[in-house]
Amino acid sequence: MDTTSATTLHIAMFPWFAMGHLVPHLRLSNKLAQRGHKISFIIPKGTQTKLQHSNLHPHLITFVPITVPHVDGLPHNAELTSDLPFSLYPLLATALDRTEKDIELLLREIKPQIVFFDFQYWLPNLTCSLGIKSVLYAISSPLTSAYLGYGSRKSQGIDLTEEDIMKPPPGFPDSSFIKFHAHELRFIAGARKIVFGSGVLLYKRFYTGLTSSDAIAYKGCREIDGPYADYNETVYGKPVLLSGPLLPEPLKSTLEDKWVAWFGGFKAGSVIFCAYGSESPLPQNEFQELLLGLELTGFPFLAALKPPEGFESIEEALPKGFKERVEGRGIAYGGWVQQQLILGHPSVGCFITHCGSASTTEGLVSECQLVLLPRLGTDHIMNARMMSAKLKVGVEVEKGEEDGLFTKESVCKAVKIVMDEGSELGKEVRANHAKFRNFLLRDNLESSCVDVLCQKLHDLVQVPSA
Repeated sequence: MDTTSATTLHIAMFPWFAMGHLVPHLRLSNKLAQRGHKISFIIPKGTQTKLQHSNLHPHLITFVPITVPHVDGLPHNAELTSDLPFSLYPLLATALDRTEKDIELLLREIKPQIVFFDFQYWLPNLTCSLGIKSVLYAISSPLTSAYLGYGSRKSQGIDLTEEDIMKPPPGFPDSSFIKFHAHELRFIAGARKIVFGSGVLLYKRFYTGLTSSDAIAYKGCREIDGPYADYNETVYGKPVLLSGPLLPEPLKSTLEDKWVAWFGGFKAGSVIFCAYGSESPLPQNEFQELLLGLELTGFPFLAALKPPEGFESIEEALPKGFKERVEGRGIAYGGWVQQQLILGHPSVGCFITHCGSASTTEGLVSECQLVLLPRLGTDHIMNARMMSAKLKVGVEVEKGEEDGLFTKESVCKAVKIVMDEGSELGKEVRANHAKFRNFLLRDNLESSCVDVLCQKLHDLVQVPSA
C-alpha cells in the first residue's frame, strides 16, 4: 500500500555507470517514490531504455539523461562497465569525473534536497557548495565496510597488509565467521592500490566519499546488519542509514516462451540455473571448469555467462564435445536472461551465483537452493562468507587456497550437497534458507525499514550545512 509522507523530498540519484549500481539505486527510488518522494535519476542517455521497464512510478521518477564525455581509448558509445573489459573501467571512471561541471549545472537547475552517489568522490564538496545534502549509497554491505573499510583502518592507508586483513579492526562486532583464503588476502591488499580513473586510487574514491558525505546508506536491515551499521556510524561519526533489503518487485512481464517451453520439460526443482553477473567474464579455464562441473552433476542446467575474453561467442569457448554431450539437458547461453522470472520457475531448484548484491537478494527470496561462487570482489567474498558461514543458507564452492581456482569436481560437490535430500549439511542449509526467506518476505519488514530511512532523510535536510 502506498504511504505518502506529509512532507515529500526531491532526491537525485547519481550511481556509477554499472548495472550492478544502477539497479539497486532504481529499486530504492521505487520504494521512495511509493511514499510520494520525487526522484531525479541521472543516467547515461543510451542506458535509459534498459531501465525504463523497471521504473514503477514514472510520474515521480524522472530519468535525467547525460552524455558520457569522450575519453581517449574508450570505445565509441560505451556507457556502462558491461560495455567494456575490466581493463578499461578506469577510463569510464575518468569519463564519470569529467561530468562534474555538467552535474553542477544540472543540480543548480533541478534543485534537489539530497543527492545519492557512490563513486563520485568529488560530489560532496559540490553539493555542499550548493546547500544540498549528499548520501553515499554503497552497494557493498555494512559488513564489508565495517571490516575492510577505510575509516576503521585509516592508520594503514593503502599499505594494508595481508596480516592486517586477517585481524579484525578495533571494536569490530563479530568476526568469528570471517576467514580468508591466501588468494583473497592478496587481492584485498592489492585492491587499495588500484588507480581507478583520473589518476585517483580506488582507495581515495571510497574513503573521500565516506568521509565527506553528510550520511552513508547501505542496503540491509537492522536485524542482520545493525551491529555493522552502528560500527560504521561510530567510525565515521555521521548517520548511517539502512534502506531495507530492496526486495525485487513482482514483474509485470512474463518469461520468454522459449524458456517456458524448455523449463517445462523437466520436473519441479530439478534444474540448475547459473548466472555469473553482467560484468567481467570468467577466464577461459574457469569458464570451462564451471560448465564441466554442471555437466558432471547430471542435472539439467541453464548457464548464463559472458564469453571469456578473447572469444566472440559462447560457442567458440565451449569444452570439446560439451555441446553434444549435454544436448537436451544443458544450455550455455551468452545473452541476457530474465533472472528474477527464471528463479521463480517451479522447475528451477538450484541457483549458482557470483554473490553480487542484487543476485544475492533475488536468490535469498527464491525457493532455489544456493551455491556460492564469488568472484574476486571484496563484497562478493564477504557476501559469500556471510551466507555460508554465518547465516548458513548456502554452500560455497571450494577453491584452491593459493591460486583461487575451482574445479569441475568442486562445482559438482557443492551442487550435490544442496540438491541431495540425504545430505545432513544440505538439510541444514535448506532449512536455514527457508527460515531466512520467510523472514525477508514477512509483512512490513521492508516497508518499516524504508519508513525509518525516510524519516532519517527528513532529519538530515533539517541539519544546517557546515
